Amino acid sequence: MFRVLKDINHNLNRSLQNDPAAHSKLEILLLYPHIRALAFHRVSHFLYKHHLFFLARLNSNIARHWTGIEIHPGATIGRGLLIDHGMGVVIGETAVIGDDCQLYHGVTLGGTGKQHAKRHPTLGDRVMIGAGAKCLGNITIHDDAKVGANAVVISDVPAGSTFIGLAAKDKREKHCIFY
Repeated sequence: MFRVLKDINHNLNRSLQNDPAAHSKLEILLLYPHIRALAFHRVSHFLYKHHLFFLARLNSNIARHWTGIEIHPGATIGRGLLIDHGMGVVIGETAVIGDDCQLYHGVTLGGTGKQHAKRHPTLGDRVMIGAGAKCLGNITIHDDAKVGANAVVISDVPAGSTFIGLAAKDKREKHCIFY
């Protein structure tokens, strides 16, 4: 229980530091949908890990309808995830998200294929994915990488890189719009 409270506090602090529209922890806790979506996900993920798949999916569907953020109960999410303007965010079953990542609205961490194996992206720590970007398949977006708005990423992204555009390519630029 103490760890959960520490993680919630970490998320609240990250929101205050990274969102200029945020004025207080209370405002974030009560009004920011990503906080509710992540709280629901913790419960859903627990149920999923204990093979209570129906209850896990039911809980995640309630969260999706309440927040507009769809997180599959099987997804593994580190601490400090920010989902800014989360409407339309989709995080697939085998997705893995590291610590202190940031996703903007309309991001998809989607699967390719129908195999019962790893088929969704893995994000390292401190990864930023811009609005509308689609990261598809069993790929890895390594630590400190950025994916620009509306990019389509279907291959690994090296650490510290910035990928932009359709069929995203490494542009080694640091001045991209992510929102």
